[in-house]
Amino acid sequence: MSNSIVLVVDDNAIIADTLAIILNQFGFTATAVHSGEEALQIAEDLKPGFLICDVQMYGMSGVETALRICEKLPGCRVLLFSGDPCAEEMVTGPHPNGHAFEFLNKPFHPTLLLSRLRSPMNVWAE
Repeated sequence: MSNSIVLVVDDNAIIADTLAIILNQFGFTATAVHSGEEALQIAEDLKPGFLICDVQMYGMSGVETALRICEKLPGCRVLLFSGDPCAEEMVTGPHPNGHAFEFLNKPFHPTLLLSRLRSPMNVWAE
């Protein structure tokens, strides 16, 4: 698992693809997918160091996607994002097996995302 490998998940293809392009331009190896199910299929082979995922998606939610990927890849850092102001409460609370997820409100500037990815996990507070 490499900290430079990033899996970006959003059912809005424009957002997922744009974030992956930006991350690739700044030295990460980012892959975009458009559903939680797709993320689960690719994560085991990709072995991302980071998962960046929308909370609210059609089908599998971002929280469920993150929990299932963390079961397979316990060292993967998770950053969830949403445009819904209520989403932060369900993301930052305790999760099964002690998983802790970071959160960003949409919209966010790409420089904030880049700083989060380059920072140690314990300083990810907004």
